[in-house]
Amino acid sequence: MLSGSKVGLRARHDDDIPILRAELYDDVVNASRAEGGPWRPITPGSKDPRLVVDDNEQGHVPFSVVELEGGTLIGTATLWGIDNHNRSAHVGLGLLPSARGKGYGTDVVAVLCHYGFVVRGLWRLQIETLSDNAAMLRSAERNGFVREGVLRSSAWVMGEFLDEVLLGLLAQDWKPDSKGYGLPGGS
Repeated sequence: MLSGSKVGLRARHDDDIPILRAELYDDVVNASRAEGGPWRPITPGSKDPRLVVDDNEQGHVPFSVVELEGGTLIGTATLWGIDNHNRSAHVGLGLLPSARGKGYGTDVVAVLCHYGFVVRGLWRLQIETLSDNAAMLRSAERNGFVREGVLRSSAWVMGEFLDEVLLGLLAQDWKPDSKGYGLPGGS
């Protein structure tokens, strides 16, 4: 498990799947804002890649996010679109409703940065998020991500076009937090 100051990123367990389905993916508004396409229900027992991990897929590394104190499942985190030639990847996360607003997102991004830059040897991490997603923008910027642009009216979400913000972070600009954010077994 990779640990930050508040959260751990670990492999997906079978008993995580019903919780993630019910609290993240069955929430039409949340799933519509998080996915790049229209919401569709996930059939129980399906092998949907948002829930079931394919360990042979090298370009997509999903984690389950747990609280360090108690080990409670609080969401998902992913490095996706991994490009080993250009040494880049995209960062994504989704927190369960009960875990939002508690600072977990900043810690998740920190741990994903450690995984991407230190464990995987990547050079660039990128985040795309809706322009009104203040929590993700805050989590990204607290970890050193820089706003690189706005993709105007690029996301169709629940009946309207929304802007997306593009943020990037290079390994040379990444500064792990002195508290050990992103370090395995961090304090």
